[in-house]
Amino acid sequence: MRFKDNGAERDIRALWFEDGELVMMDQRLLPRDVIFIRYNDHKEVADAIRDMVTRGAPSIGAAAAYGMALAALNGADLAEAATVIKAARPTANDLFYAVDHMIGRISAGDDPLKSADSYVSAIVDNCMAIGMHGAPLIKDGYTVMTHCNAGALATVDVGTALAPIRVAWSEGRRFKVLASETRPRLQGLQLTAWELIHEGIDHAVIVDGASGHFMRRGVDMVIVGADRIVANGDFANKVGTYEKAVIAKELGIPFYVAAPVSTFDFDTASGDDIIIEERDSEEITRIGGEDVAPVGVQVLNPAFDVTPFRYVTAYITEKGILTAKDIDAMRSE
Repeated sequence: MRFKDNGAERDIRALWFEDGELVMMDQRLLPRDVIFIRYNDHKEVADAIRDMVTRGAPSIGAAAAYGMALAALNGADLAEAATVIKAARPTANDLFYAVDHMIGRISAGDDPLKSADSYVSAIVDNCMAIGMHGAPLIKDGYTVMTHCNAGALATVDVGTALAPIRVAWSEGRRFKVLASETRPRLQGLQLTAWELIHEGIDHAVIVDGASGHFMRRGVDMVIVGADRIVANGDFANKVGTYEKAVIAKELGIPFYVAAPVSTFDFDTASGDDIIIEERDSEEITRIGGEDVAPVGVQVLNPAFDVTPFRYVTAYITEKGILTAKDIDAMRSE
């Protein structure tokens, strides 16, 4: 991920391990401040995941892998550490995938830190492959809509939904990205726009409720990330995704989901069985630390929604562009 720091360009990842500690960019402070926090205990890592210091399914998985490595290096009980880390957030499959992967590697006698480094390197490689597979879908002059942040911040580096956008732009094609603001945490406004600005990619932020308006006026494709894709192709993503998919279907706009295989949950049959995280009401009732809602207001704040597979044109993965029918075949690979 490239960004300008006091006029100088720097390449940096959303998180990495150095000097015995996990270092994470505090995404809660972006775009105002670029601050890094260090962790040397798996419980602190779990708290950071829960509090959204880092977020986005692959980045959560990377943090979980390093959290398990820290647990092993500190002599903690691995089963207990796994329980603590898995409890941090319930929806993103990468979190569970990473923890189970690390338990398997450590149990096999592999070095914990090398195993975590390898896991995280694979995330970045997979995102590059997603970008290469998806980029040809984006043509000169297109308007591409996305939702939430599925860029380098969410995936350690490169991105999922933003990976094809980055690759297509680097190959010389010119197009417009519409990024919806993504209430209530504003990941589209504060994170996706921040990434696109630093990459020099043409874009505009729109309020969530304007998505249908712009899609009707001329969006050529929608591409989003995912936090969990289940066996039949249903998927969970940031709340607000479902209505975009429905409108895209109505208007004949291709709707793509970009995600690595680690996001696929082959043990869950359909989206009806996905646990949806409910977050604190203050994410909605407070803005900039100030109360903006009437006293006593009732609030519902799901972090994600579920989109049925029938609204998805295809899934862009490191293995290529797949349809819902291809997902079951992946189970045996």
